[in-house]
Amino acid sequence: MPSSGVSEAGRPWAVGAATGVGSMPGTDLGEAMRIVAGELDAFPHLVELPAAGPGAGLIGRAVAHLADLHTEFTVSGWRFAAHAGRDERRARAGLSRDLDVLEEHMQGFAGPLKIACAGPWSLAASVELRHGDKALADAGAVRDIAAALAEGVAAVALDVRRRIPGARLVVQLDEPSLPAALAGQLRTASGFGALRAVGLSDAIEKLRLVTAAIEAAGATPIGHCCAASVPIGLFADAGLRAISLDATLLSERDDDAIGQAVERGVAFFLGLVASSEPADETKPPRVQEVAGPARRLWSRLGFSPETLARDVVVTPTCGLAGASPAWARHAYRSCVEVARVLVEEPEDTAAPAGDR
Repeated sequence: MPSSGVSEAGRPWAVGAATGVGSMPGTDLGEAMRIVAGELDAFPHLVELPAAGPGAGLIGRAVAHLADLHTEFTVSGWRFAAHAGRDERRARAGLSRDLDVLEEHMQGFAGPLKIACAGPWSLAASVELRHGDKALADAGAVRDIAAALAEGVAAVALDVRRRIPGARLVVQLDEPSLPAALAGQLRTASGFGALRAVGLSDAIEKLRLVTAAIEAAGATPIGHCCAASVPIGLFADAGLRAISLDATLLSERDDDAIGQAVERGVAFFLGLVASSEPADETKPPRVQEVAGPARRLWSRLGFSPETLARDVVVTPTCGLAGASPAWARHAYRSCVEVARVLVEEPEDTAAPAGDR
C-alpha cells in the first residue's frame, strides 16, 4: 500500500491510508501507543484512554485545551469554575503527560499524525455552567468556549509540531453531540426540558473559528461524528478537510451530501472495521466484506473506483474504548488490510481481515 508522500489531492496522508478514531481500552498510555505505532505506523494517532479517569476522556481532555477558562469535576460531570482547581490542574497535567508519551513514541517520525479534541458544540452540550445548566443554554458561554478552544487547540498543535518536526499534523474535532444539538434533542441539566436547537449558521460559525485556528497553526482540521445523521454539509461549510463517520450507519439518503462534499475536495474517514468483537469470533469477516460498504457507496455515487482509496481513509467504526486490547490490535491491523485491498485487490479474493 502506498505510504509515503502526500496524496495527489494534497492531503497530509497518502493514498490508501488507515488510522484510528482515538480511544482505546486500558489505562497505560505507553502500551496503547506501542500498539498504535506498531499497527498504524503510516498514520498513527494520539490515544485517548477514558478508563484512566475523568481527565482522560473526551470531555476531560478537551477542557484541558481551553485557554483562560476554568473547570472542575463534579458528580454530574465537568462544570465551569471561577478559578483553576485540582481537577483542572490534573486534566492539564494529564494532557501534558500524554504529549510527552506521544513525543517519546514518535521520535524521528515523518508523516501524517493525528490528535483529537472535542469540538465546541459537544463541549457546550457536556460542560455545565456554574449554576448547573449546560453551557449550550447560554449563547455567551458557547461563544467563550469556541474562542478558548480555538486558542487552546492551536497552542497544542504548535506544541506537537515542535516536539515532532516531521509530523504532518491532523487535528480531529469530535462532535458526537452536534446532530442532537441541531435537532433540539439535548435535555437540560434537570432533564425536564430540552435545550435550544442550534442554528445552522451559528454551528458553522463556531466550528469555523476553531478550524481556522487549527489551519493557522499549520495543521489539517477534520471532523468526527459516529452518531446517525452526521451533518456532512455543515462540516464541509465549516472548513473541515475530512469527515470521519461510521460507514455502517450510512444509507442512500446520505449519498447526495457525501457526493457534494467529495466534489468540494472533502475526504472521508470511513469507519468500516467493527469497534468490538463479533459475536462469532471464529468467523472473522473477510476483508472484502468489510470493504463492501465503501465500495457500494462509491458505486452509488458514480465515482471512479480508482478514486476510492484517494478520497477515503479506513478507520474502525468508532473509538475502541469498549474493546479488549486484543481486539484493538486486531481492528487496527484490519484497517490497514482493508485500506490495502481498496488500492490493490479485486473483489472476492481477499483473506479474512487481520489474518495476513
